[in-house]
Amino acid sequence: MKRTDTRALFRPLCTEIVSLLRTLSPEDWERPTVARAWGVRDIAAHLLDTALRRLSFHRDRFTPPAPARPLGNERDFVAFVNDLNAIWVDAARRLSPRVLTDLYDLASQDLCDFIEKLPDGAPALFPVAWAGDRESAGWLDIGREFTEIWHHGAQIRDALGAGPFAEPRWLRAVLEISLHALPHAYREVQAPDGASLAIQISGPSGGSWTLRRSGADWNASEGAEANPTARATMSDDAAWRLFFNALPAGAAAGLVRLEGNRELGAPLLRARSVIV
Repeated sequence: MKRTDTRALFRPLCTEIVSLLRTLSPEDWERPTVARAWGVRDIAAHLLDTALRRLSFHRDRFTPPAPARPLGNERDFVAFVNDLNAIWVDAARRLSPRVLTDLYDLASQDLCDFIEKLPDGAPALFPVAWAGDRESAGWLDIGREFTEIWHHGAQIRDALGAGPFAEPRWLRAVLEISLHALPHAYREVQAPDGASLAIQISGPSGGSWTLRRSGADWNASEGAEANPTARATMSDDAAWRLFFNALPAGAAAGLVRLEGNRELGAPLLRARSVIV
């Protein structure tokens, strides 16, 4: 997969999210979202949390407190992250919408200042867990941060009936980064060498990609094979909802059209580019 440079996209995205938050009524802040137990205000609080954490750990090289219990496996890590998120969101319910918005405005602009100056070729501070990395390139970690902001912003817009973001390039970047999850998602899928899944995503942010078995590994690349073993077709709206766990249970099968070897296409419906 090619390198996707998202550094210049942070500032306009964060600015648009803040601008929307400033228009919300008290009722809007309490609207439910696809993030299950979190409403709009909780997602806004989480965005503030992730911006402050990134600035603290990455820009300032602050060593975070160690987990209370050893993280012995992936399940332990997921539980640890979920606890961190929940503790912050719960405490932030003491803050008014104006305070949350003003704080996120300041923190997100500081984050943009920092991200724009980062070299994207340096090693990442943290590996991208959902890509199965033990070490990640800096540009992929930066891109993961961008997808985090974008998809939570999209959840807020969805809850408000505000429609998609107006800039399709942002979602295109989100999809390019998210597709790095596929080799890891297929790591236990057995198939002959050369077996392939072509992925066609329609819409203004869409494109074509191929996931191919090469020896013992799966590799993703841009562009679709003419005669793949299986083919998956979906809209760009369905794609982000699939990869970011924003679909009701069972809904993916109705939004993703699978052709050819359906067994090879089925694991795509379970692929995620978030920690779940």
